[in-house]
Amino acid sequence: MSIRVLIADDQPIVRTGLTMLLDAQPDIEVVGAAADGREAIRLALQLRPDVGLFDIRMPLVDGIEATRHLAGPGVTDPLPIVVITTFDLDEYVHGALKAGARGFLLKDAGPALLTQAIHAAADGNALIAPSVTVRLLAAFARAETSPPRQPMEPLTAREEEVLVSVAQGRTNNEIASELYVTPSTVKAHLASLMRKLGARNRVEVAMWAHETGRI
Repeated sequence: MSIRVLIADDQPIVRTGLTMLLDAQPDIEVVGAAADGREAIRLALQLRPDVGLFDIRMPLVDGIEATRHLAGPGVTDPLPIVVITTFDLDEYVHGALKAGARGFLLKDAGPALLTQAIHAAADGNALIAPSVTVRLLAAFARAETSPPRQPMEPLTAREEEVLVSVAQGRTNNEIASELYVTPSTVKAHLASLMRKLGARNRVEVAMWAHETGRI
């Protein structure tokens, strides 16, 4: 079955371009396109897409508030949302990830990376543009004013290794290759990390690693 995607961007040419690019993929279907965050929320509730691809700066309701409404804490059935924006909006991206976004891409990301991010979000994973992962999350950690939360249980040595690799933007397959374990073992360690840290996804796991100085 195709992954059903909702696009939200206030620029018509961007909406059109993303729609054409994603519809060209054999297993992705764009089911709606919104020009602002308010419309994105309405269409998401009406169409129930599998993944949202949201810009941040939009009129009426911005992408951060739309993300919080559809994927934030307390949302019983959160929509996997990938934020796509320009890198000079660090503080906005931080807000979107805190609000529950599942991934972050630059607007100049190529078709392969964009498609990969859509698939990752649909599969319950997350993807942050590899070229900016470390720099971006390190900036977030420096900007964090409150002390990072402590894990519910101590992390094992292997979980610490997986934690650092996730924070460096590596995929499950890459981590498995580096640690000489199976991808399913990596998934198990990641699930344990999320439970211990109270994190909803690997983005929050990576942010915690930076906030606590692991990177």
